[in-house]
Amino acid sequence: MTHTSLWAAIESRAIESPDAELMVDERGRRTTCREFRDTAEATAAFLHAHGLGEGDAVTWQLPTWTESVVLVGALARLGVVQNPVMPIYRERELAFVTKQTGASLLVVPPVWRGVDYPAMARRVTERVHGLEVLVVDGPLPTGDPATLPPAPAVPETAATAPVRWYFYTSGTTADPKGARHTDATIMAAGVGMADRIRARPSDRVALVFPFAHIGGCTTWLTAALVHGVTMILTEAFHPEHTPELLRRERVTLAGAGTVFHQTWLAAQRRRPPGDPLFPDLRSCPGGGAPKPPGLHHDVKAEMGGAGILAGWGLTEAPILTMAGPQDGDDALARAEGRPTHGVEVTVVAPDGSTVPVGGEGELRVKGPQVMLGYVDAALDAEAFDEAGRLRSGDLGRIDEHGNVYVTGRLKDVILRKGETISAKEVEDLLSTHPDIVEVAVIGLPDRERGEMVCAVIVPANPSMSPGVPAVADFLGAQELMRQKFPERIEVVAALPRNPAGKVLKKELKERYA
Repeated sequence: MTHTSLWAAIESRAIESPDAELMVDERGRRTTCREFRDTAEATAAFLHAHGLGEGDAVTWQLPTWTESVVLVGALARLGVVQNPVMPIYRERELAFVTKQTGASLLVVPPVWRGVDYPAMARRVTERVHGLEVLVVDGPLPTGDPATLPPAPAVPETAATAPVRWYFYTSGTTADPKGARHTDATIMAAGVGMADRIRARPSDRVALVFPFAHIGGCTTWLTAALVHGVTMILTEAFHPEHTPELLRRERVTLAGAGTVFHQTWLAAQRRRPPGDPLFPDLRSCPGGGAPKPPGLHHDVKAEMGGAGILAGWGLTEAPILTMAGPQDGDDALARAEGRPTHGVEVTVVAPDGSTVPVGGEGELRVKGPQVMLGYVDAALDAEAFDEAGRLRSGDLGRIDEHGNVYVTGRLKDVILRKGETISAKEVEDLLSTHPDIVEVAVIGLPDRERGEMVCAVIVPANPSMSPGVPAVADFLGAQELMRQKFPERIEVVAALPRNPAGKVLKKELKERYA
C-alpha cells in the first residue's frame, strides 16, 4: 500500500486503535492514538485562527517533546509545508532557511540547555520580513476544531503528492541545502524500514536522537502510525539516564546508531552478569554513522535479540536500505542491509559505467523516498545523473545477495603522494585494536605528502594510549599497505558528534590542521 498523506494515517490509526499508546516521554506523559489526533486538531485550530493555511511554510526548532510530535500532526492537518530544523541551528542558519523557504512562522522552545531561543528568534525576525515567532513553553495553544476547514485531499498517487516538507542538510556547500519531500516520500522510508525490521504493534522504540531529524519526525512517526509501535521520547540523550528510561519503558527496538549502541553496551557491561539491561529487546536498529565490524557481535552476544539492524540513507533519500533480523551475522556486522521496497541501488564507476557485483564505486539510487529536488533548484543538476539517479556521494559495493556495503565517502578520502586512501578502511581496522575505543581517521595538509594520515583516537586507558609505532605494528599485522598507516596520532576523551551521532570530521580537521 502506498501512503500519501500523514494526516490520513493519523486519522486511520486513531480509528483503528484509539486507546493504544502512541508515545510516552521521559516525564511519564502517555498519549494514546486518539488523544494525539484530537490534540493535533485542536492545535491546528489555533494556528488556523492565526492565519496559517494549506501551502504556508513553518520552520520549527524544538527538542524531542510530546509537543513536537503534536505540532507535526497539527501542521499536517492544515497541509502546511513543514521545515524542521535541529536545535543546534543558530541565527545564521535559521535566517537562511526561514528566508529561503518563505516561512511565515518560526516555532522555538524557551531557554533550553543554556540557549535563549526566543531572543535568537527575535533577531532572526529582524532579518526575515514577515516572520512571526511562537514560543512553546508547555502545552501547545488550542482552538475549536469545529472552525477548521476540511482536511487537505488525500493524493491518489505518490506522484501527485504535493511538497509538505523541507529538510536541510549541510552537505558540501557553504549554505545548508533544503531537500523537498512529500508525505509519500517520507512515509515510504518509514514503511520500508518498519517492514524490513518486522515492526509490530507490541514494539516500543527508542526515539533518542532529535525528533527534528528526518529519521525522527518522519521515519519513526510513520512506523508508529502504520505499524502501531509506541515511541519512547527523551528530549536530550544522556548516557546514564537514557538507558534507564528505556529499561523502565521496556524498549524492544533500541536504536538509533553507533554511538547509542555503544552506550547501551557499556551500560549492559556495568550490570551484574545475567541481568539484562533491556529484557524485552528484539533488535537494535540504526544508521547514520559507520559501525565497527565487531559491534554487532558484541551487542547480540551480551544484550540478546537479533543484534544491530543497520540502514543507510540520506536526508535527500532516507532509509534506502535496511537489515532484517533474518539476515546472517556477517552481513549484519559489515553491511547496511538490502534495498527496501521499490529502491534501486547502482554502483557506478568514475567514468559513469556500472560496476559489476562486488566492485566498488559511487552508490546512486532511485526509489519512492527520493526527494523531488532541492529548494534551490540550481543544485538539482549536480544532485542527479543523466539516468535520473540521485548521486549519494557514498562509496560502496553490493554483494551477490544484495547487501549494500558503504566503504566511505567520495570526499572522505586522503590523497597522500598520489595514493587515494579510504579513511573508513583504516578506521575499521583500528576499531579492532584492544586499546582503542573509538577512532576517526582524517587527512591533514602536508607540504611533502599533500595530505598526511592522522588517527584521532579515544583510548581504552588514557595513560596507555597507543602511539604511531604501535599502531603501525598493529596495521602491519593486518596486512594493510604501509602508505595507509597513520603518521600522526591525536588522543581525545571523546570524538565530536552531531546530535544524530555522526562524527564531525570537519571539526577535527580544523582543530589539528
